[in-house]
Amino acid sequence: MTGATGSTTREPRNSTVSYPGGLRGRWRWGGSGQAAEVFALSEAGGTLVDLGPRVSGDPDALCRAELRLEGPRGAWTARFASTIHDDPRAVYWDTTGLLVIAYGFHTFGLDAAVGESRWEHRSATPLIALFASPRLDHVVVQAELETFALEADGTVAWRIAHSDVVTAAEMVAGRLVLTGFDGQLNAVDPDSGRSSA
Repeated sequence: MTGATGSTTREPRNSTVSYPGGLRGRWRWGGSGQAAEVFALSEAGGTLVDLGPRVSGDPDALCRAELRLEGPRGAWTARFASTIHDDPRAVYWDTTGLLVIAYGFHTFGLDAAVGESRWEHRSATPLIALFASPRLDHVVVQAELETFALEADGTVAWRIAHSDVVTAAEMVAGRLVLTGFDGQLNAVDPDSGRSSA
């Protein structure tokens, strides 16, 4: 599709994801001003929660994402907004029954059974990864310039700042391994946030 200025507009993207507990999610997301295209295939039934207004007074001018989640207790849909073009990501935190979603600068904790928003957190830099484990009392969120842990009620358990932009994060042998823009690796204890050798 070509816009009035001759630039190419990308079609909204789609993804289907299965989460533990018999939960199946269908994501659809697009760029700035594509709310109509993203929501054109919205499914009826269940509750609809639009969290976009928590990001902006005019969320449809931003990038939008929609998640349709179906599970043993029914179906619900949640909509999100981001000031940057981003791929939404989510983890099911089974010990709390929360689906934790990161999109742009915001992290949301939603009740996985009914879609109700329990809490939200805004980072100063874009989010790049989420980690949840039954071995942790919190979910770990990785942003470009900070790593932080959020408890089940959304409060910050710990936070560390980074002097270099983090470009990748992964859990390896019980440690959070961060790759900096300069290529250096750093390891963090995901339980405490302390540097790990």
